[in-house]
Amino acid sequence: MNAPVKILIIRFSSIGDIVLTTPIIRCLKKQVEGEAEIHFLTKKVYAPLVAENPYLSKVYTIEKSTNEVIEDLQAEQYDYVVDLHKNMRARRVKNKLKALSFTFDKLNFKKWLLVNFKWDRMPDIHIVDRYLDSVKALGIEKDEGGLDYFLRKNFQPSLNIPFEAEQYVVLVLGANHGTKKIPEVKMREILEKSQQAFVLLGGKEDQALGEKLAQLAPERIFNVAGKTTLHESAFFIKQSKSVITPDTGMMHIAAAFQKPILSFWGNTVPELGMYPYYEKGKEDRSTIFEVKGLSCRPCSKIGFKKCPKGHFKCMMEIESEAVIDKLDFGSAQSAL
Repeated sequence: MNAPVKILIIRFSSIGDIVLTTPIIRCLKKQVEGEAEIHFLTKKVYAPLVAENPYLSKVYTIEKSTNEVIEDLQAEQYDYVVDLHKNMRARRVKNKLKALSFTFDKLNFKKWLLVNFKWDRMPDIHIVDRYLDSVKALGIEKDEGGLDYFLRKNFQPSLNIPFEAEQYVVLVLGANHGTKKIPEVKMREILEKSQQAFVLLGGKEDQALGEKLAQLAPERIFNVAGKTTLHESAFFIKQSKSVITPDTGMMHIAAAFQKPILSFWGNTVPELGMYPYYEKGKEDRSTIFEVKGLSCRPCSKIGFKKCPKGHFKCMMEIESEAVIDKLDFGSAQSAL
């Protein structure tokens, strides 16, 4: 009996970026000729994102340095390494393992042109499809299956919300950078003018804001920001009927569950290639809200603490009424 083809995938961070690797995990497992054994290397804090993935045989983690796992990785004797991070740390791992490696084009120069000169030379292709293109030599093809997010069987959160499944909208409060966050005034307008039930998601840094917003209508707005694990947040997204979110990791988790997404885009733009990625036929579940034509946008491919210009027009000029109309129309359609 032939030994399985052993493949290591490298992606150290962050939430959304790791969720975006799930199609290549699945396709490698299902499409590599013969039996494939897929391993994943990431930071320990992000291990829950892949811990329940049935297409993975092992997950290796680091806290600070790849020295923590190099000897174990060398002992595995990988046939291939798929580098989906493409930084110095990943390069060091590849050099130590000496296996045939594959990586993708980050398109950093084209991103630089878009951010600094507003010259859009980016290809019209999602980063997931660029990931998949990197392993074409192994016979891997896009399977149109979208993203994956796996929860433990019979998973239940440690706290309860007062709404039935698919009877509430998730509103994501936070983001890693201030210029990606939906402004509080916009969230207030949506919460006050829409009569939907809402669950507010976010980290500990968003807890006070969540409690304040929940007071606008306590009977239909419930705050869990700062009170959930990553899997619990994912569970509440899975149980929702739709998700309002900035360009952040929760957006990609919502796409993995095929949820209708109303996404706010501030300093970043969909042209950077990381918009919601659905399975074939469900792409129309994504609605993007952005202010086109601003001379200062995009100002970063990642984000800033505050708007460099001080006006934050990229978010402030998004019309809350348009979001509410789409939200309420979508809910009415779902009820039919």
